[in-house]
Amino acid sequence: MTQLSESSCEACRVDAPKLSEKEIHDLLPEIPSWDLVNVGGIHQLEREYIFKDFVAALNFAVAVGDTAEGEGHHPAILVEWGKVKVNWWSHKIKGLHKNDVIMSAKTDALYSKIKSNS
Repeated sequence: MTQLSESSCEACRVDAPKLSEKEIHDLLPEIPSWDLVNVGGIHQLEREYIFKDFVAALNFAVAVGDTAEGEGHHPAILVEWGKVKVNWWSHKIKGLHKNDVIMSAKTDALYSKIKSNS
């Protein structure tokens, strides 16, 4: 996770290749808390994070959003009382790109940092 969380996203073009099934399964051990899900025929990476209350969940969602904006790669974020669900996929290619794995690792790193400061 450390190497991925320190990587940067590359610009994703409409014709960028999606990760192959083998590449996905080779990279999943790098982000073991993430689930591979299929939403409307599109592979996505999904994880739910738990917090002590709504404010902590909302602050995490904002931190994820700030990181996403900095990388130019944006997730779906659902904030509820005490939890945040994050989904990463590449909208342009309607599937997974290495950027999604990088951003999943960055999201985990943010969560670890927030939890260690609590």
